[in-house]
Formats: sequence, C-alpha cells, structure tokens
Amino acid sequence: MTSTFNDVRAAIEGRIATEMAQSPEISVAFANVPFTPPDSSSWIQVGIQFNDNGYLTLQAPTTGFNQQAGIVLIDIFTAVGVGAGANYTIAERVKDLFDRVTVSSVTFDAASGPVTVQPGAPEAYLQTQVSVTFNAYLQ
Repeated sequence: MTSTFNDVRAAIEGRIATEMAQSPEISVAFANVPFTPPDSSSWIQVGIQFNDNGYLTLQAPTTGFNQQAGIVLIDIFTAVGVGAGANYTIAERVKDLFDRVTVSSVTFDAASGPVTVQPGAPEAYLQTQVSVTFNAYLQ
C-alpha cells in the first residue's frame, strides 16, 4: 500500500521520467523544479492534483486506510505550424504509461485527451493535455 502523498507523487513522476529518458528523449518539467523549455524541441509538463478522499477501512487511525482520488495532468508542447502528428505521438506515449494500470498501489483510470489548449502557453508551441484520474491508498 502507498502511504503518503509523496509516495504517490514519486510513483507518477518516476514513471514519467523513466519513459521520457528513452529515445526519443523528451524534456520534462515537474512542479517546483527549475526548468527552461528547450529552444526547438518538444517537452512536457506534469501536474498532480489530489482531490476527494474517504475512508477505505474503519480501523484505528494508525492502521486504517483512506482512498485518495486525484488527477495527473500532462501538458505536451511541440512546434507550431507543422501539424499535430509529433504532439499526438508524445500523447500516445504518455497515455500508454498510465492507461488502466496500477503502479505502486496507485490505480489509474483510462486516459483522456489529448485536448488542444488554446492559446498554447508559451505561444511558440502547440499545446495539448492528457489527463488521467487515479485512486491511491494512504495510511
């Protein structure tokens, strides 16, 4: 069982970092980590939001578990003016990482997207977003 918010974050970020280090390598921006977007390369930005939680077991406070819901938001940035193919290829790669799998006791639902974000921020990129809801089990 996962036991903390940081365990959930580490499981998600670790999976993304490992995949994006593979060829073709894609730069990744994580929350509160210094990042400068590459000049002419694709990159992604990862956000994790924790949402509702509830009792999973009604044991004593130190031995019971809560079910924690959340969502992973992955923004994908590729060159403007050359079509969406490169962007959608990265989106497929991201989707395959999480689509209906369990990683370190974090269970992911079917991925949604890519959804085009208008205007992209920064505007020099085509921006889409893939989102995946999840449930984790915290003690």
